[in-house]
Amino acid sequence: MARASARSRASRRPGTRTPLTFDWQAYRLPVFGVALILLTTGLINWLLSEGEFLRDIRLELIGGTGVGAFAIPAFVLFTGLWLIAGAQHIGLLAWRRLLAVALGWIAVTGIAGAVHPSDALGGVDLAAASAGGDLGALLMDWPGFLLFLAFLVWVGFLISPTLTAAGLRLGGRGLATFGQEVWASALGAAQQGEALLLGLVGLIRRQRFGLAPDPWGEEPPPDVEPGGVPPAATAPLAQANPAPAPIAPVVAAPPLRPDLDAEPAPKGSGKNRRARRSQDGWQLPAINLLDTQPSSTATGQSEIQAQIIVDTLASFGVDARVTQINEGPSVTQFGVEPGWEVRTKAVALRDADGRPVIDERGQPLMEEEEVSRTRVRVTRVTRLANDLALALAAPSIRVEAPVPGQPIIGIEVPNMETQIVAIRSILESAEFLAALRRGGLPIALGRNVTGAPVVTDLTRMPHVLIAGATGSGKSVCINSIITSLLMHFSPEQLRLVLVDPKRVELTGYEKIPHLAFSRVVTEPDEVVGVLGVVVAEMERRYRRFEAAGARNISAYNTLESTERPLPYWVVVIDELADLMLTAPIEVEQQLVRLAQLARATGIHMVVATQRPSVDVVTGLIKANFPTRIAFATTSQTDARVIMDRAGAEKLLGRGDMLFQSTEAIQARRVQGAFVADAEINEIIDFWTRGRSDDPDRPTLEALIEELIPESDTAKSLQGAAEAEAAKVRAAEVLRSAAGAAERAPAPKSSAVASPSAEHDGPAPSAPQRDSLLEEATTLAREHTRISPSLLQRRLRIGYPRAAGLIEELEADGVIAESEGGPSRLVLLHD
Repeated sequence: MARASARSRASRRPGTRTPLTFDWQAYRLPVFGVALILLTTGLINWLLSEGEFLRDIRLELIGGTGVGAFAIPAFVLFTGLWLIAGAQHIGLLAWRRLLAVALGWIAVTGIAGAVHPSDALGGVDLAAASAGGDLGALLMDWPGFLLFLAFLVWVGFLISPTLTAAGLRLGGRGLATFGQEVWASALGAAQQGEALLLGLVGLIRRQRFGLAPDPWGEEPPPDVEPGGVPPAATAPLAQANPAPAPIAPVVAAPPLRPDLDAEPAPKGSGKNRRARRSQDGWQLPAINLLDTQPSSTATGQSEIQAQIIVDTLASFGVDARVTQINEGPSVTQFGVEPGWEVRTKAVALRDADGRPVIDERGQPLMEEEEVSRTRVRVTRVTRLANDLALALAAPSIRVEAPVPGQPIIGIEVPNMETQIVAIRSILESAEFLAALRRGGLPIALGRNVTGAPVVTDLTRMPHVLIAGATGSGKSVCINSIITSLLMHFSPEQLRLVLVDPKRVELTGYEKIPHLAFSRVVTEPDEVVGVLGVVVAEMERRYRRFEAAGARNISAYNTLESTERPLPYWVVVIDELADLMLTAPIEVEQQLVRLAQLARATGIHMVVATQRPSVDVVTGLIKANFPTRIAFATTSQTDARVIMDRAGAEKLLGRGDMLFQSTEAIQARRVQGAFVADAEINEIIDFWTRGRSDDPDRPTLEALIEELIPESDTAKSLQGAAEAEAAKVRAAEVLRSAAGAAERAPAPKSSAVASPSAEHDGPAPSAPQRDSLLEEATTLAREHTRISPSLLQRRLRIGYPRAAGLIEELEADGVIAESEGGPSRLVLLHD
């Protein structure tokens, strides 16, 4: 640059003469370009003219390609413009464009072969040949059309490869769906024709042998199988026409499974009922009692959302691509594979001799050289969860990094419409049938994010803890578990212990023969006794196992010396929070003991709560319930209590759950199976119609009295319950005495009658004082005000006992009378 400036200053010196020179190297490409443009004009005139200059070549060219001959001057014109523009290097993308132009020229020539204009071109009659010449006539049918489609697809890939590929996939799916519908319609028409033909054959046969005409549209009698002949009609027929024997019309019927028995549907029922039988002879409900899976319509938004995810990550500098799209009932999981972080630097471009390459302006050409290549960190994708939710217009998304067993990051996006998962579709799946053949207590949970059925065995769980906010799907999940068991197990194989403090969820099962007791437990005060009976049953079974030399219930039931197999027990508690408020210590101790020891005896628990706080789901309960189901929670704190990690607060509700079991490290997202109230009523009605003798079920009170001599635990629990009832009665006596006479605060000794008092008869015995009164007094003197709730939390006792302590503290003058609220003012302080 300095030398050029010096030369320019020297040229401007006065008195000097600068010779005129022409830089041919700098202008050679534009000159060639102008020449090619002029040549284009000559070629067009030559093709349009009918002169003798190169006439044979012109006739062969136009006769062979027709109007496609003008591609030659077009190519020359493009080359001239390219040279004038600077003749930059044509990369791979430009060669693709040239190939697309060539395919387009062939396709247009083939289409022009179907046109026969009346004009002439260059001395060639286009009416005789075609507008596309011989090549167009060759490609005028399917080949030209296919090349034209290839041209359009190629142009689409040049503009946007991703959208073009998505469009091709959607088109392929549409064609496949259309083909399936056409095939289904043809098959249905064939079946209707076959049925009509068979009906006509049956009608002809009936008329031939003297039968009455076929009553079209009439239903067969209830005691006749579809397609059969009534027994009452065959006898007169045999007498009137002894030979030949009547031939029943041939009706194709589906084959019966070995364990199914045909059963006539009751009047007014629109369902085809087919019942099965269990191994012990009980008749099981038919699968047709349940509704089928509703059909779903594909929205076609998955491909668009996948492109949005890729574009959003790219806008934040994250290289990634979507490798999987798994559409589930409620969410769609996009499998994102992280790309590479490539670092480059600019270096001078050198030729084969190692010298720098200089451009027209004398500057060295530069190229990018790769310095390092590393994988994109997973945290860079997880941090963009909110940005992805904004780009996808989704309420919330869940990022699973990584997906277990796969080298991808799962981004779960809610679907526009949640698909209902019918429990029948899970019960009929191959996964559930395989679990049923393995034995145990298989239950249908739902479908995962890929749409695959999720089936688990209750004997392997072995206890499950369910939690979630109100309306998130806990009760439906409990009903689906009970339905799965009632559909496949008889009362001699399974007994249920149902605890429903809400009184509306499980009370409908009160008449089924599977209940271990005579009723559904609805009173929270009875739960301690119920769990005591279950603990006593567990101990009784362990004594039986010890005497028989068996380790668990499976080994015991297979022994030849076993007269009657022991049934499984499933304890279902719908609301744990109410029980923990009534008797937290006793309930927690019994639940923990059952969770630790009851698995081998065939006793399993399903416990649900809508308040997963630390005072309800304690550390001991969590430690002994490894299998947990978390529905949508109101806060991240509740999610961490039930699952030990966040994530449940982002669930969608309506059956959307996180399922954590001992078989998987991370929790799986599942859309829970749905069972309607009408289906539950059908199953309950099946078990209560007297299909088999209902075994006598002892009452809960009789079981407690029967198990007291056999179990020290039951005895202690019964004694504790009686002591608690006695304390409640004593508290009621104190409250009645306080209401009868005014009582002023007095010292502790004033509660005892004076020995100098005159009595006509024997002195009444003083009410029994609580053993925790001294601790309650010490606790009260440490505070200004005290309430039964404070005593309940600090002393870990039930509410009735805490209320009784409050009454005794008031009688001793430690606290003041009630002021209308639950708390009392403390009068005595340390």
